[in-house]
Amino acid sequence: MAHASPEAPSPWVVRWAPLVASGPVLDVASGAGRHARLFASRKLPVVAVDRDPQAIPGVEFVRADLEDGSPWPFAAQRFGAIVVTNYLHRPLLPALAGALGEGGVLIYETFMAGNERFGRPSNPDFLLRPGELLEAFAMLTVLAFEQGATERSVVQRICAVRGEASGVRIPA
Repeated sequence: MAHASPEAPSPWVVRWAPLVASGPVLDVASGAGRHARLFASRKLPVVAVDRDPQAIPGVEFVRADLEDGSPWPFAAQRFGAIVVTNYLHRPLLPALAGALGEGGVLIYETFMAGNERFGRPSNPDFLLRPGELLEAFAMLTVLAFEQGATERSVVQRICAVRGEASGVRIPA
């Protein structure tokens, strides 16, 4: 995948976004909202969650610190898609899987072991182990999984759905 500017949506997310047929879409640790904007532009309802609020037209923002031990703010909700990029807090992985509705799409991409040679993050607490996303989301149907070095980082990526994937057209 080509490297994108920090403001542009991740090419991994853009590739799999057409599979998202309904919302709401949850953008986890949304930062400036590049992925929230992408899905809002597709006329899908979007919920973005982060510590720092953003004002994004068409996006519901939930201010939450996902790492302070507070309860998962979406315990009763199910999402048509969940997007996570450049973020890892292992205790959240089961909550993410549980928040994905039937037919929902998980698009996840973050750094893995080996990234320390490129700089940050370099702390093993923030770097996936080889195959870790496959293990964490084994209850989902995996459409694509990649791991390894790019020009500027070492990443792991997964796109998976809850339920059957029959009839899903895999984008090139």
